Amino acid sequence: MASSRTARRGPTSKDVARRAGVSQSTVSYVMSGKRSISADTLRRVEEAMAALDYQPHVGARSLAGSRTGTIAVVMPFVSAVGARSLMAFVEEFVVAARQHGSDVLLVTAEEGVEGLRRLTGGSVCDAALVMQVASHDERAEAARGLDFPVMFIGVPEDPAGLDCIDFDFAAGGRLLVDELIALGNRRISVLGWSAELVAQGYNYIDRFSHGVHEAAAAHRVPVDWHRAPVEGGFLETLEQGLHRDGHRTGVVLTSAVPAAMRALAAQGLHPGGDVDVVALCTEAEAEEQAVPLTAVSTQPRDVSRRATERIFALLDGSATPGERLDLVDADLVRRRSTGGPAPDAR
Repeated sequence: MASSRTARRGPTSKDVARRAGVSQSTVSYVMSGKRSISADTLRRVEEAMAALDYQPHVGARSLAGSRTGTIAVVMPFVSAVGARSLMAFVEEFVVAARQHGSDVLLVTAEEGVEGLRRLTGGSVCDAALVMQVASHDERAEAARGLDFPVMFIGVPEDPAGLDCIDFDFAAGGRLLVDELIALGNRRISVLGWSAELVAQGYNYIDRFSHGVHEAAAAHRVPVDWHRAPVEGGFLETLEQGLHRDGHRTGVVLTSAVPAAMRALAAQGLHPGGDVDVVALCTEAEAEEQAVPLTAVSTQPRDVSRRATERIFALLDGSATPGERLDLVDADLVRRRSTGGPAPDAR
């Protein structure tokens, strides 16, 4: 697999490091002159570069000497609803980056691989943070061939050789279903993401769906899955199924949360009384509803903080690029939208 990638994209510093028998950060130090390197190590790295006909990327050469002080956040906007949830991560990342003395460049165009190469092909920025990651994301393969720090918030199907961090969506799905079952619900109704977002192939949707269905199967309860917007069969099916066969139906919201809560109220359904409602959303969104939601937060603060720490560790040479997958733990916080014990966190 490694040789076929090299044939397609040309040698990288990782290939040089492997041939020379040194770490990838050592190769970076040789190119940048940032640290003192022994004569023997320098010789081996230079010989490996010559043998592979390796041409250092302009971005890599500039890391130690003339940084731009800018980190690019690559975040194509698909919809206004999706953009709002993403901005919670961006806001946290901007604050964390400023603490490291860097500004943030927001790149919203859907340029795919070409956009990533445009950023790394000159002195536009020092590193890139890629969001809205698909299961089969062409930017992942491109990133493997760049001598430039690229951090993914999201996990492609093949994360090998990449730096990835994300919230544990599968665990979040399991937690929400387990909570509804513990409250006596024997059917689950999910208001999922819109067909437009699903069509993008985003990996977090697949992981969350897997977690929901895995937990439901373990409890032997059926799942009704609906797509946002709220209009359509969601409320009708929910009303029909609230007490089907004498069993309660619990609701999981992942998208269009305010609209779903308004629609429930318009139908005279009180969360925490008539129906148990849980959500996958930020803590702020859970708290701002008329009936605060029992929810699993997508943890934008922790995800963005860890992404920032990793990017700057890559920039200062204290971390080796690639082969890093970090998932932020899922936690559930109980609020008034469900029955049972008094609100607490676990």
